[in-house]
Amino acid sequence: MTDENILIVQADSAETSLGWATLGPRRWRCTVGEGGIREDKVEGDAATPAGEYPLRRLYFRNDRLVLPKVRLPARPISEHDGWCDDPQSPTYNRLVHVPNDWSAEKMWREDALYDLVVVVGYNDDPPEGEWGSAIFLHVAREDYAPTKGCVAFSQADLLELVPLLGPATRLRVLALPASEQVPASGEGAEMKTLEDFDEKDW
Repeated sequence: MTDENILIVQADSAETSLGWATLGPRRWRCTVGEGGIREDKVEGDAATPAGEYPLRRLYFRNDRLVLPKVRLPARPISEHDGWCDDPQSPTYNRLVHVPNDWSAEKMWREDALYDLVVVVGYNDDPPEGEWGSAIFLHVAREDYAPTKGCVAFSQADLLELVPLLGPATRLRVLALPASEQVPASGEGAEMKTLEDFDEKDW
């Protein structure tokens, strides 16, 4: 699997939701959950789950945007689409018809956040426990405010990104923020040359 098939997301620091998403040589500004990036995510913590996940499919508002040519399965969002976020439901972390007897997030929104959505394959094969639901790549607010656990991009950037995503693409969310990442060997430090050594080095 090449770097062209790994979409890497990393926050700038532990104090901000802002980060970068990288796919091969390209990168885009993004924002993550207000609960940070966590390896022990649970339902309702507003955290983005750390780890590596497949990308399942796209949903989009065809009354608001023209979807470019994509390789993932895609279908328009309808007014009765929801995403179940109730761990007690047999349809937990699934697309559902709303209204129904269980708690569900509406996919048809007044704002633009779900005008374009990529479903992340997190806790869905099968959904278990209360480990979280409705983890998407979606459109960010204009100020890149934190999400409830998703990864969000400007609409222009997301429209640029989705044609590059295919069935083999995986999302890798790094728990360690960029500010705490140790530079690779040799980066940021000068290597000693032979003339730099003296007898105490031997």
